[in-house]
Amino acid sequence: MDSYIDIVVLPDAEITSPALMNNLFAKLHRALVEVASGDMAVSFPKYGKTLGDTLRLHGTQAALGQLMAQPWLKGLRDYTSVSDISPVPDNVEGYRSTFRVQQKSPQNIRKRAIAKGWLSEDEALHKIPDSKQKRLSLPFIQIKSQSTNQEVRLFVERGELLDKPETGHFSSYGFSRTATTPWF
Repeated sequence: MDSYIDIVVLPDAEITSPALMNNLFAKLHRALVEVASGDMAVSFPKYGKTLGDTLRLHGTQAALGQLMAQPWLKGLRDYTSVSDISPVPDNVEGYRSTFRVQQKSPQNIRKRAIAKGWLSEDEALHKIPDSKQKRLSLPFIQIKSQSTNQEVRLFVERGELLDKPETGHFSSYGFSRTATTPWF
């Protein structure tokens, strides 16, 4: 991970920054499925209560060049500002992971309990009510699943800042629970 690209979503009167970030991330995910093999990562330098307006892509100069040669940003060029591929600065604050946090819904837990024979349908409804759903307070990206056509929230969390990088594989979302990216 010697290089990076910053993509900033630009404010627009018709489309909110979070909606633009959702669209940008959905297109990036499809592009990563096509061209990346677990060697490109994402981070959100303005992460806080929201993900902010900047998506940072991490990878080698060659891998980022190959990604950016694809037409995956088509339709978003007027709503984004894309930096050149740049080398990672020498004075990084540290290294951190960016990963997805998943939470099972009461409906999924009931369905599994019934399928495994642990509970009957009535018992599952009584013992696992919808009110048991915990709310995550993490920022998220909302995308439409290509396979189920349902809206999916990808809750995003950052790992602790580390002194040394950890290598590993990144998902087709550019996330990893263990592998890190430079933080600057």
